[in-house]
Parts: sequence; C-alpha cells; structure tokens
Amino acid sequence: MAQFHVIAGADATAAHPTIRKIGLTDIKEALTRGLDDFSAMPSHAIFLCLIYPLVGMFLATLMLGYNVLPLIFPIAAGFALLGPVAALHLYELSRRREAGLDVSWGNAFDVLHSPSFPAIAALGVALFVLFLAWIATAQWLYQSLFGVLRPESMESFARDILTTSTGWKLIIIGNAVGFVFALVAFTLSVVTFPMLLDRDIGAAEAVATSVRAVMANPITMAVWGVIVAALLGLGFLTFFVGLAVVIPVLGHATWHFYRRVVEPAPGMPFEVRSTPKGRRYAAQFPASLFAREKDEG
Repeated sequence: MAQFHVIAGADATAAHPTIRKIGLTDIKEALTRGLDDFSAMPSHAIFLCLIYPLVGMFLATLMLGYNVLPLIFPIAAGFALLGPVAALHLYELSRRREAGLDVSWGNAFDVLHSPSFPAIAALGVALFVLFLAWIATAQWLYQSLFGVLRPESMESFARDILTTSTGWKLIIIGNAVGFVFALVAFTLSVVTFPMLLDRDIGAAEAVATSVRAVMANPITMAVWGVIVAALLGLGFLTFFVGLAVVIPVLGHATWHFYRRVVEPAPGMPFEVRSTPKGRRYAAQFPASLFAREKDEG
C-alpha cells in the first residue's frame, strides 16, 4: 500500500489536474513574483554557504590532477537536472507566502512533513540516476574520442577541444546528447515537484501532468527552459557566486510558474505543515541574519 500511495497519491481516482494555455506574459509574471519572493525572503546567504565549499572542493580537485577536466562542463550542465530537487524548500516558502502566512526559515523544512514526501524522494532519486547516466555518457563519449589518458594540462585540454576536429566533434555530439537528457528531465519535472508539494496526487499523476503541460504549451515551455538554462549559465560564468541569487529567484519563480500552468483544484484547502516548536536547523544561519524580524507580542 505504501508503494501504491507513492505512485498514485491519496486518491487514485481524482480528476486529472487542468492545464492552462500560457504565454510569455505568464513567464514574466512568474519571474517578477519570484524576484519579489526573493526580496522578501532573501536566501542567498544559505546558498553562499553551500556554494563556497563546492568551489573549494572543485579547486582542490584541480590541484590534484586533470582527470576532472573532461567532466567540468558535463557536471555544470547536469546541475540543471537536479535543480527541481534543490529548490524544494523555496517552493514551500513561496507556497506559504502566497497564502498570506508567516514565513520563517524553519518553514523551509516543512517539506519533510508533506504527505507527498515519499513520492518527492522517489522522483528525486530518479533525477539523480538520470544525472549519473548523463555523467557516465559524457565520460564514455570523451574517452571514445580522446582515449582514457588524462589531459597533460589545462592548456592542452583546451587546445584539444577547441582547435581540433575531434574536439569539435565532441562539442557537437556532447551538446546534442546533453540536450536530450535535459529535454527528458525538463519534461518530466517542470511542474512535478511544486505540484507534489501542493497536492497529494502521487508521482505518476504529477509526472503525467508535467508532460501534458509541456505538450499543451510547447513554445512557452521552450522559452522557459531557455531562460532557466541561460540564468544558470550566467551563474556558473560568475564562478558559481551568481548561483546564490539565480537559484533562489528561479526556485521561487518556478512555484509561481506552476501556479500559472496548472489550474488550482476547486475547494482544496491550503495545508499547513508546521515544524515542531523549539526545533532549530543549522541552515537557518547565516540566512537568518538577512530575514525580516517579527516582533512577538
């Protein structure tokens, strides 16, 4: 029964969610509201705490050798595959703020109390497997063209990739294969995770709704995907630091994008998932320094 609930949700016979036709104005509205949420609930501090250790690990790996060089771009590009999972707490904060409720950093972890959390976890594992498959494919493609020996230096690696016919073959084929992986992940998850936070409908229905949303709005969805990819690329070009702003804004905007795409269920009450009182999380620091204080009576 537990496995059935993960797949089908609380009510397997519920009507399919209604998909709206949306346009570019809906994308603009979602981004505007996402930026407004970020301004009201600045979450860049916590992402800086996460990003800087990653940068340090990345630099340490480079210092140990050049084995990682062929996978730098695939790993950076593949980060978008895991983005919907990384932004779960941002969806929850936007969900609460939209309902006019008080929002604190403890509420970000109310995701763990969602009835759909098992389905969310299962789909998160599926995206992680897809990410690993992409990395393995990228590594196989590089080794099939350049062999298993590691690059002698960063300069020689760049020269081999940018100035040889084999390098350009890798670029073209690699980007084509990466596009397929990205398209699959985007289609399966564009509204899936926000929907599972919003409704206990199960993984199968959430994924099916995401696919229907893409099919009903192919052009608008393509534009949304390009915007997400471009903003993430901009974040990486700033040596990861820009991700501290890009990821929160996109995370909040994704919630509002979902609300524009999927018609709310009629008569469905807002569900409050409160974190037990007295519990505190390490992630609340130092982001709490930037949060708005609320006087207690």
